[in-house]
Amino acid sequence: MNERILSPLLLMAANVFMTFAWYGHLKFKGAPLRWVILASWGIALFEYCLQVPANRIGSNVYSAPQLKGMQEIITLLVFAVFSTWYLGQPLKWNHWAGFAMIVVAGWLIFLD
Repeated sequence: MNERILSPLLLMAANVFMTFAWYGHLKFKGAPLRWVILASWGIALFEYCLQVPANRIGSNVYSAPQLKGMQEIITLLVFAVFSTWYLGQPLKWNHWAGFAMIVVAGWLIFLD
């Protein structure tokens, strides 16, 4: 598969795991913190197994700042879906406005 496409796809998959690792436990606030931390680390292992190859492959066609900018935008998109679907906390207009500003920043990173 093309490196320009494979890298963002791997970043997207990695972000799904990381979003669950960071925020999935919020539905289980009664769970002991030590178990939540261990579960989050276990989930994050899968994120790293996708994130590291995504950046390695992507570095052949993108600069490190471009990879990071892409990562942030993908993170926001995955989080927006996660927050609404899993946590039941839809984003408000000000969240979308703030995210839009970050997308503009990401776009600027890709300019020559």
